[in-house]
Amino acid sequence: MCTIMAYCGASSSKDKIAEALSATVSRGPDDQRIKEVLGGFLGFQRLSIMGLTPEGMQPFELDGDYVVCNGEIYGFRKLRDGLINLGYSFKSDSDCEILLPLYREYGTDMFAMLDAEFACVIYDSSSGEFIAARDPIGIRPLYYGKSADGTMVFASEPKNLVKLCKEIMPFPPGHYYKNGEFRCYCDITAVDSVIHAEIDEVCRNIHDKLVAGVEKRLDADAKVGFLLSGGLDSSLVCAIAQKKSDKPIRTFAIGMNTDAIDLKYAKQVADYIGSDHTEVIITKEDVLSALDEVIKLLGTFDITTIRASMGMYLLCKAIHEQTDIRVLLTGEISDELFGYKYTDFAPSAEAFQAESVKRVHELHMYDVLRADRCISVNSLEARVPFGDLDFVKYVMAVDPEMKLNKYNKGKYLLRHAFEGDYLPHDILYREKAAFSDAVGHSMVDYLKEYAAGFYSDEEFELKCTKYSHAKPFTKESLLYREIFEKYYPGNSAMIVDFWMPNKEWEGCNVNDPSARVLSNYGASGE
Repeated sequence: MCTIMAYCGASSSKDKIAEALSATVSRGPDDQRIKEVLGGFLGFQRLSIMGLTPEGMQPFELDGDYVVCNGEIYGFRKLRDGLINLGYSFKSDSDCEILLPLYREYGTDMFAMLDAEFACVIYDSSSGEFIAARDPIGIRPLYYGKSADGTMVFASEPKNLVKLCKEIMPFPPGHYYKNGEFRCYCDITAVDSVIHAEIDEVCRNIHDKLVAGVEKRLDADAKVGFLLSGGLDSSLVCAIAQKKSDKPIRTFAIGMNTDAIDLKYAKQVADYIGSDHTEVIITKEDVLSALDEVIKLLGTFDITTIRASMGMYLLCKAIHEQTDIRVLLTGEISDELFGYKYTDFAPSAEAFQAESVKRVHELHMYDVLRADRCISVNSLEARVPFGDLDFVKYVMAVDPEMKLNKYNKGKYLLRHAFEGDYLPHDILYREKAAFSDAVGHSMVDYLKEYAAGFYSDEEFELKCTKYSHAKPFTKESLLYREIFEKYYPGNSAMIVDFWMPNKEWEGCNVNDPSARVLSNYGASGE
């Protein structure tokens, strides 16, 4: 991960930009640079992943144009070779150095050409404009706001903007900003033609595209590791990666010291694929003492995001402190494509698809936000194979009738696609457990108990009246909201609402986001 920042006007100073960047040093601990341009400032904090030499430091410059980018551009070497044939030369092995030549050749059309997880800002010296853009899913973070004098400011995290901008908002994924307007260059959920194919053909394509998505994310000049929960999604990523590696990959799992559900399954997967596996055990005290810091680093009040972040943050903290790994592959973005426990209640294929579209559009506020912050705050980079653009486009286009749970097993297409020797059958067809629950049911119970003792019933009722947007509805949600407001006052609109099952569906009108409260949870927590 890296931090990027752009102050699109001359009314600031290097000192103020440096102060704003100081909030995210852990995203880019290797180096920092602030470049003053005619129309403002560009800031960059580097975490060296591709092109580890000093020549890979940003901003990159080309004839007075500059760019800062937090991203990974897959297949950049082929693009670079084409640019070399057009007469461009390159000083580093950084993937992001190709961006300015691409902009010179293709303008803003370049963004739709990128197979990438990225957020970038380009300074065009010929027009004096700043052009910002973000990848179609929003895997890499980008936020914007306006300073007191109306100057547009972009940055990787809200923490960079809280002292400069009163109102902060997430930059919309799949858009670029130019001439004061946000323009969509890619809606990753748009389906041009529904795929009506036989199930074996669909599953073969799912298999091949996910394998390709994992394989391209193994390319790094820094060391790579893997988060392994023992659930289907992370287990598949690890199994594919191990097949593509000539030595044992390094896998990491976390669980409570009392009732960790997933540790035994993670070890079963690790033993089966032959990975070099590490377990991290946490306690009630570890969880409660990290709560304030986790909400601060996340920039959210959302219940399920915070719960799921507790284990992820503590696991990544241990990886950072105890290893030299710099890149982590994770299993996010599978549920939004293939379904959650609650989407078993979808009343129709159309309703399932609409829910999937909604969840993919909002990923950058929930699971993707969690993965980015928990990993980046520990000076690591997240890569998300299920977010591969070709893979997502394909699964979104598959006939939603095939994605409904008509097989008495959720995510059947994904499971069927990887039958064979990837995973033990019991893991491949294991019921889903939410990560926050699978770290140990006690973890969520400790958080709820802690919040319950924080307020009397009267205090809870009174304090909830302060909020109109995303109004707290439990003591736990109120506690999280109050901590959030301490660090991001008046900016709750950065998160559209609490992540919850679709309450309009029968069986889903629940008051807690955990799948544990659903009637079909079954053996998920065993």
